[in-house]
Amino acid sequence: MGIGLFDNVKRSIVAPVDASIDIPIVDKRTGQVVSIIGNTTQIMDGETFEVFEVDIPEDLEGRDRLAPGAEVEYWRIMGRSKLVRVK
Repeated sequence: MGIGLFDNVKRSIVAPVDASIDIPIVDKRTGQVVSIIGNTTQIMDGETFEVFEVDIPEDLEGRDRLAPGAEVEYWRIMGRSKLVRVK
């Protein structure tokens, strides 16, 4: 049983004991909010200074503190990014 990181959907896998299962590597990073446009925010990575857009989830921890200049934690998983919390 596993829960999707982006959609929170429970998934079960039925396979033989010797089957291998791919597990995604979660890279936890910090960044700074550059701007907020509707339900999307632009984040600048704290190490590489790369700027990219991420959707703002409904259940974001500290959503009331989300504003330009705020420091956030986001996860990079298999080429996709997910905003996790406002620090």
